[in-house]
Amino acid sequence: MSDTSFSTMGRRLATLATLPALALLAACNTQVLDPAGDIALQQRDIIYISTALMLVIIVPVMALICVFAWRYRRGNKDATYDPDFHHSTSLELVIWSAPLLIIICLGALTWWSTHLLDPFRPVNRVSATKPVDPRVKPLDVQVVSLDWKWLFIYPEQGIATVNELALPVDRPVRFHLTSTNMMNTFYAPTLAGMIYTMPGMRSTLHAVLNKPGKFEGMSANYSGAGFSDMRFTLYGVDDRGFDAWVARVKAAPLALDTRSYLELEKPTDKVPAMYFAQSQVGLFDRIYQRCVRPGTPCMGQMMRKDADGGGMPSMHGSQPPAGKKPEGAIFKGGDEKPVSPKRGDERRNPSGNANPNDPNNRDMSRLDLRHGAPRAEAA
Repeated sequence: MSDTSFSTMGRRLATLATLPALALLAACNTQVLDPAGDIALQQRDIIYISTALMLVIIVPVMALICVFAWRYRRGNKDATYDPDFHHSTSLELVIWSAPLLIIICLGALTWWSTHLLDPFRPVNRVSATKPVDPRVKPLDVQVVSLDWKWLFIYPEQGIATVNELALPVDRPVRFHLTSTNMMNTFYAPTLAGMIYTMPGMRSTLHAVLNKPGKFEGMSANYSGAGFSDMRFTLYGVDDRGFDAWVARVKAAPLALDTRSYLELEKPTDKVPAMYFAQSQVGLFDRIYQRCVRPGTPCMGQMMRKDADGGGMPSMHGSQPPAGKKPEGAIFKGGDEKPVSPKRGDERRNPSGNANPNDPNNRDMSRLDLRHGAPRAEAA
């Protein structure tokens, strides 16, 4: 075979060898490492710092593996051979002190970032060089995860969208999140971290977007057949662009009320962006309190009723008076304990295990296994 053929074959093999690496890189989401929001930027920095701290141990260990393997190889006659070595105080200090210091640093970093980047905590800066203007009110966005789509309600603007979210650049945003049926995770990698949405519960996320552009959001928690396509588009626009986007949504022919929401709540997948020119006031509160359907009591009403003593009916006088704690039977006297009305009606002549010598214990013809009940004896 000629040199040219060997060269061509080598290039082909090199190309095939890079295909697995390219396939792995194709699955990477660069938005995590190239964020457009200050919260996501700080989270990315934490990833970098944590990785660097761990590499302080990993890199020397990997290098020492190669050094030891080369220095103490069988062919090296100059290497020290000490079969009786069992302890070195200096070596022990190095081995244990370095990981301990790294763990302390990681613990301090985790504690600091957990409090600083708490999703319930309002942002204190727009970017690293720009503090929050106290005169600027955060934009409220109500988020509802449905099967399998995202509903965004803008209460101040009176509009709503499905699978499309637009945010003005450099303006703090306050998300209120809930779910209709399944637990989900609201995740816009370029904006902020993940936060769960759960039925009957309300969560909060504060964030800010610093760059204009088109980004992607998703659900990061498996929730059924349409989970893979449960994605939304995130647009970062300036104030004028946001006003134009709101005007475009208000020109839509649809309105979001109880009837249209109940229709939207039905499971569907691969749903395109939808615009609602009007959004019913208080709809989000009824969604998370699970009382959208007419005639359904809200959770808040039921909780107030229970607090007023109008919840579960009293059982044999066991309901405590209003304002007093319930007292267990173990703390009551014999006369105070409720007695079952059927107490004392037990069978006086039991058979079976109560009388081991009873011949019925060995008479399997008395049992009807199809119905699980005794069968009448043959005459």
